[in-house]
Order: sequence, then C-alpha cells, then structure tokens
Amino acid sequence: MANTPHASVIVARDAQGHIALLSSHFPQHGGEYLFLPGGRFENDETPLECAQRELLEEAGVTSARWEPLGSFTPTLASPARVHLFLAEDLTLGPQQLTPSEADFKLTWWPMHEALAAVQLGQFLLPAGPLALFLAASSTAPQGTGTGNEMEQNNTQNDAVRSRPTLTPVDRT
Repeated sequence: MANTPHASVIVARDAQGHIALLSSHFPQHGGEYLFLPGGRFENDETPLECAQRELLEEAGVTSARWEPLGSFTPTLASPARVHLFLAEDLTLGPQQLTPSEADFKLTWWPMHEALAAVQLGQFLLPAGPLALFLAASSTAPQGTGTGNEMEQNNTQNDAVRSRPTLTPVDRT
C-alpha cells in the first residue's frame, strides 16, 4: 500500500455530539475552507492506523471507539481508496501539526451546523461531506467497532462568497 496514495478521513464526535473540523486558507480557491482530520497512509499503515495517527496529529485527539463508515475511490483514474471513520469516546490533547499544517485551525461544531456548512459550499474535497453524511445517518450506537473490519480490503463561487457565518463551539 505504500506506493498507492490511500487515505483515511475521520469524523471525530465528542460526547456532546460536536464534530472536530479543521480550517485553512486555500488561496488558489479564494478563501478559507473546512475539512475533517485525515491524510494519506504512511509506509504500511492500515486504514485504522492512518486514521488514528492523523486524528492525533491534526486534532490532538485519541479515540477509544472507531466505527468504519465505508470507503470510496475518488477518481476512476486512480487505484487509491479513501477510508472513512467515525471516532468517539475521545480524549483531547494538543495538536501535533507538521510545518505544512501549521495554519490548520481546529474548531468543534454541532453536527447540524457542520452539515449546513457542507450545503453552503464550505468544504472543497468530497471525503469530508460524505463522511459527515454517513456519520449523521449511522444507525450504529455511538461507535461499536474497532475499525479492524476495514483492514482486510482495502474560482470561488457565489455560494461561498455569500455564505452566512456559522458558529463553532468554543473549546478554549
């Protein structure tokens, strides 16, 4: 798997139902956008190992419960898979950002506002919105799996410019 850019994306949901969202400025797309913690596999990581590492690095969060939400191929031209997880029973700590991630800002949002942000065009990449919709519609009780199930296979538009202000939960 090391030669294929597989990735994991995580919906981290705290005990109050708030979702960890990251934001960063993307000048090539004309503004600041939201995204979920996640990233590419390193070396021979499994989808779950990648998810655990990325959640710790980007959000400073560890999770005792992992629920696989599914996986998809972002383009037919690539063999890469993006694995989606729901992480619950969280322990919060400091972010461990790399230099390329230094401007990532972590905020916590109620699920309904995170979903509204999707509809308002505040996400650039498809994995985040898909993972949010799957987590919101999950019938699994607050994360019942360990995540090991997935290890086997594995120009700014008007809507963005005019988006209303949504209020994340203040964690400071």
